[in-house]
Amino acid sequence: MTATLSEKDLEAHFEHTISKDQRIEPRDWVPEGYRKTMIRMIAQHAHSEIIGMQPEGNWITRAPSLRRKAILLAKVQDEAGHGLYLYSATETLGADRGDLTERLVTGRQKYSSIFNYPTLTFADVGVIGWLVDGAAICNQVPLCRSSYGPYARAMIRICKEESFHQRQGFELLMTMMKGTRAQREMVQEAVNRWWWPSLMMFGPPDGDSPNTAQSMAWRIKRHTNDELRQRFVDMSVPQAEILGVTFPDPELKWNAERGHYDFGAVDWDEFKQVVSGNGPCNAERVEHRRQAHEDGAWVREAAAAHARKTQEVAA
Repeated sequence: MTATLSEKDLEAHFEHTISKDQRIEPRDWVPEGYRKTMIRMIAQHAHSEIIGMQPEGNWITRAPSLRRKAILLAKVQDEAGHGLYLYSATETLGADRGDLTERLVTGRQKYSSIFNYPTLTFADVGVIGWLVDGAAICNQVPLCRSSYGPYARAMIRICKEESFHQRQGFELLMTMMKGTRAQREMVQEAVNRWWWPSLMMFGPPDGDSPNTAQSMAWRIKRHTNDELRQRFVDMSVPQAEILGVTFPDPELKWNAERGHYDFGAVDWDEFKQVVSGNGPCNAERVEHRRQAHEDGAWVREAAAAHARKTQEVAA
């Protein structure tokens, strides 16, 4: 008979697995704090993908050509798929997808602050692809090496598709920058509005981030918020020069001694307001998701009834 391991032994095995930089799998014992952290983190990511369909989805019917419409449809469809992958990953930790959705629409769980800003022109579609998806790539590529196996594996496919989305956005902006003066001004105006919210996507500064230290210790995250934000700035400035746009930051300049770009202070008061539900589109985004969830109730009920009937026939 196999002896039952004590919780102390299980915790020692967990810590050993983490220290060896190996993957934690659904069959493995994990501390309750690790399980809750992973559910919170993955659920927030899943919610962000689902809510993130809305800002660009607003432009599907108004895309300027059939080609642009097809590209936008494909991208929004990809984002729906990302949400489904991630909700599935939370289920391997014992979470319930319906409960997570309920937490989202009742304001008990958050999603990325970036999706609470309006898309005022079609140039916003390109800037979201370039800057927002670019920031997501900086943040998510290291998560392909996250200590939790299902999340890390889901991130591999998601990052490949996000990389394609960024290239699509950059190509759209490059096309507009070769167009009329009005189009170039439209792109610059969109860049001005999205630059600072894109920097906020990485979360609060390290000194104000209560979860970073533990997530780093568990190797859920590989880099701090500030490290990732700096990497994004360094990546974006040369791309902006190629496009012919500028960022709305008079303090942005190359620092040869550091080997990085210096940049101005982010308005963290605005970030806190948006995260707290007081952004330009918070109420609109959540209400739209709540209404869609209610409208789809009959589909879920029919699917559940079909599953029960199939099980009865098989029995």
